[in-house]
Amino acid sequence: MKRIAILGAGSWGTALAIVLSRTHKAQEVSLWVRDVALAESIQRDRENKFYLPGHKIPETVRVTHDAAAALESAEVILGAIPAAYARGVYGRALPHLLRGTPIVSATKGLEPATHARMSEVISQMVSPEFSPRIAVLSGPSFAAEAASGQPTAVVLASGDVDLADELQEEFAGPTFRLYTNQDVLGVELAGAMKNVIAIAAGACQGIGLGWNSLAALITRGLAEMTRLATALGARKETLSGLAGLGDVVLTCTGSLSRNRHVGIELGKGRSLAEILEGMTKMVAEGVGTAGALLALARESGIELPIAEQVEAILHQGRAPRDAIRSIMERPLRRE
Repeated sequence: MKRIAILGAGSWGTALAIVLSRTHKAQEVSLWVRDVALAESIQRDRENKFYLPGHKIPETVRVTHDAAAALESAEVILGAIPAAYARGVYGRALPHLLRGTPIVSATKGLEPATHARMSEVISQMVSPEFSPRIAVLSGPSFAAEAASGQPTAVVLASGDVDLADELQEEFAGPTFRLYTNQDVLGVELAGAMKNVIAIAAGACQGIGLGWNSLAALITRGLAEMTRLATALGARKETLSGLAGLGDVVLTCTGSLSRNRHVGIELGKGRSLAEILEGMTKMVAEGVGTAGALLALARESGIELPIAEQVEAILHQGRAPRDAIRSIMERPLRRE
């Protein structure tokens, strides 16, 4: 049994607290909640009515707004924080970390300002104090379905094989299956890129396009993801696995996808500001990731036509139908 501290009580952090509390190891789980009122509500009702309504949080999960209390004697830190806020949260946690404590990132996105992956953010924040042991958790996993006990398979990636094996054994449960992978770069890039493709998929649906268009979009989107990831040093096989193909299919087709929802509403003609205002505190990571991906692509001389059009729709006022037309009118080429 290990003591696990989860940083972030959004839908995924809450779901992970529920999932890990029922593993065969019966973990001791602490859930750190940034908002005081939300922490009190969860403590009282044993339910995160804001982010994950309808899913009871076991009494064994310790819920707290106090970072020091959440991290006390923690043997594993699991971060489920929006990418834009991760650096600040890890900085806040640093004084309470024990040397050598593994840190697992469950965030699917890049830091908007720096384009850094979450493992890089963690390393930058922790390395001045000690050498961090880092892993990342990704793959096709809607929070509500995982919390309800539906079979879910994900990827746990780390350059430290022993750490990956150890965490795989600790996190596995009756409905939560983990596969290990050493390609941290590929897993993190896939988790970030699929959100951008999901916005494009949603836009296709929003303007009334059918399955032909969606199938083409997913296939060419995966090709874009693979092209950039391998250019940056990732393994091609990672993009055809759970973190790549599995997650892009889920996020592009599933009704619970936030990024797909943003795309659908954009396709219907709503403004991005209006859509995000209606999502309250829910985060669609693809909105802030498209620009970061394009910056990485420019540095590597890689073309990302779908991501380019998504960025144009999001931040340059381009109409989704015009974006589709631009992609369809690109010069013909071999697959």
